[in-house]
Amino acid sequence: MSYQVGYLGPKGTFTKMAVDGFFKDYESRSYETIPECMDAVENGEVDAGVVPLENAIEGTVHLTIDYLIHQVSLPIIGEIIVPIKQHLLVHPDFDGDLGDIDIIYSHSHAIAQCHQFIHKNMKDSRISYTSSTGQAAQLISEKGGNIAAIGNELAAGEYGLKIFKQEIHDYPNNHTRFAVIQKEKKRLPMQDFQPQNYKTTIMVTLPRDYAGALHQVLSAFSWRKMNLSKIESRPMKTGLGNYFFIIDVDQTYDQVLFPGVQAELEALGCSMKVLGTYPSFLLSEEIIKNICDHKS
Repeated sequence: MSYQVGYLGPKGTFTKMAVDGFFKDYESRSYETIPECMDAVENGEVDAGVVPLENAIEGTVHLTIDYLIHQVSLPIIGEIIVPIKQHLLVHPDFDGDLGDIDIIYSHSHAIAQCHQFIHKNMKDSRISYTSSTGQAAQLISEKGGNIAAIGNELAAGEYGLKIFKQEIHDYPNNHTRFAVIQKEKKRLPMQDFQPQNYKTTIMVTLPRDYAGALHQVLSAFSWRKMNLSKIESRPMKTGLGNYFFIIDVDQTYDQVLFPGVQAELEALGCSMKVLGTYPSFLLSEEIIKNICDHKS
């Protein structure tokens, strides 16, 4: 059986763009939600899954992190960073102005990334949230009329839409990290690409009522000169005040530093779990252009 990759669909999402860029020679299957995609990997329906992890403007996709922690046991085996350019998409028959658009459809993160544009130019337009930018584009294609979607160039090509306004996102340096998750140990097809760097993501749970515990946790990395690119707290869902921390370390897992950190943390009463050690890839503008040209 060929290698199959699940992704947050439908076609035209940024997740599909990541899949097309790094898994173009492999079969892909879309899922309507992030949990459905992750369940498909857990159940063996697909060999790997690609789900959004973090956006530079909107931050962590909490649904992805929480589902990884509480619902499935799937290691992160790769990361794809995709430059995000949000466009205002309309049906090709639409010939009005911005003020004529009654409803804007898109994913909540995409809407938030374009908040200032909407606030300044489309105050009277109603916002309707969809499960993905691809679903929003598909809806515009099917319904037509005085409605618009926020999505990417790939979605415009997939659904035959017109890009009414280009690059309406509020900040130029907009990127999204996508996690590649896999249950069985198989060769990762992305290994044919040159990684940008390597990361290890860990989960640390602190003991309750321990003054200075977080400071001591960070010190375990600091004196070993291990660079942390991200640290974020999430609720344990076991009661108020109970949190765990997600920490990204800018290096691959080794058999010296990380076991030393874990032993030090356990001595403090903390627990540590490795969620993945993996290469990080950047989807280049050239690859994105080739993907979009192929769909247009």
